[in-house]
Amino acid sequence: MSYLQQLAANSVLLTALIGWFAAQALKIVLSWDKKLDFKRFIGSGGMPSSHASFVMSLTMAVGFENGFDSAAFAISAVVAFVVMYDAAGIRRSAGQQAAILNKLVESVVKADFPGTEKKLKELLGHTPIEVFGGAILGIIIAIIRHA
Repeated sequence: MSYLQQLAANSVLLTALIGWFAAQALKIVLSWDKKLDFKRFIGSGGMPSSHASFVMSLTMAVGFENGFDSAAFAISAVVAFVVMYDAAGIRRSAGQQAAILNKLVESVVKADFPGTEKKLKELLGHTPIEVFGGAILGIIIAIIRHA
């Protein structure tokens, strides 16, 4: 079996990718306001968290494949919680700081970021509810695929 065939047959990886894809697609639907914004598909932040969906679908798939008492599940669960903590904590704070800095530059310089200067990206992290929503989505996807 070739490497590509092995990769395509990896049910755990496929479950994680479906978890990510589903969350990104849901962002388009949930942010719909009279027109679809397909930029949301590749953007970070928003409901549900694709980070959380990605790592929780991976973690649950590992549990279903290797057992919930396996070392692989434990490692995956720990990494999932670190990723979700980071998404709701550190990256969210960085986005809030970017918003403040953008307002500061606009008010002090009274500029609209001319030339090559760009506004800092503000939508970086997630609220706890967005992370929770993504985690639940990932769990549901893994259950549907593996139970």
